[in-house]
Amino acid sequence: MVPFMMRGVRAPGVPPVPWLSDFPETNVRTYVEGPDGRVGIWFFSLDAARLAPVLAGRTAYGLPYCWSSMDVSLSGRELSYRSSRRWPGPAGARCDAVVAAGPAYDEADLGPLDHFLTARFRLYSVLAGRLVAADAEHPPWPLHRGRLVRLEQDVLEAAGLPTPTGEALVHTSPGVAVRIGLWHPVRTG
Repeated sequence: MVPFMMRGVRAPGVPPVPWLSDFPETNVRTYVEGPDGRVGIWFFSLDAARLAPVLAGRTAYGLPYCWSSMDVSLSGRELSYRSSRRWPGPAGARCDAVVAAGPAYDEADLGPLDHFLTARFRLYSVLAGRLVAADAEHPPWPLHRGRLVRLEQDVLEAAGLPTPTGEALVHTSPGVAVRIGLWHPVRTG
């Protein structure tokens, strides 16, 4: 589960629209190796606070976007993410997470798992019955240590995933600019 703020979202060649281009989003996703041998992201759900990007993501990208009531706030070093799903169901699937942001990692402190979870440059989906991929361009994420203060959620269960157990792995980041390319069919071999 990855909550974050989208900033400056726009279609290629079009300037960002104030209010519409900035919104909270929470991804429920996993990390996969496609049949083409490339690693990427597979989304179970993407909750977003703006209906227009939700409809565009569902229509143009075939991604399981959900329109949700969402709020992100910062108090000191604590980031608070809240969401409640509006459409489509299951309505009311929610997330209430508070994360304490810590200092930046030194590159030497980052291990293989940190890179595995954040160095993703491709996403996969099914569009019109075909497996497709889109490439993502972004610089390395500047990662900071994080600590989970509180988590009450059922978005994982709403996606058909089991309730997590054990200690949460938490990173925070001030973010990077990400550019997503167009879908193309996945070739195997």
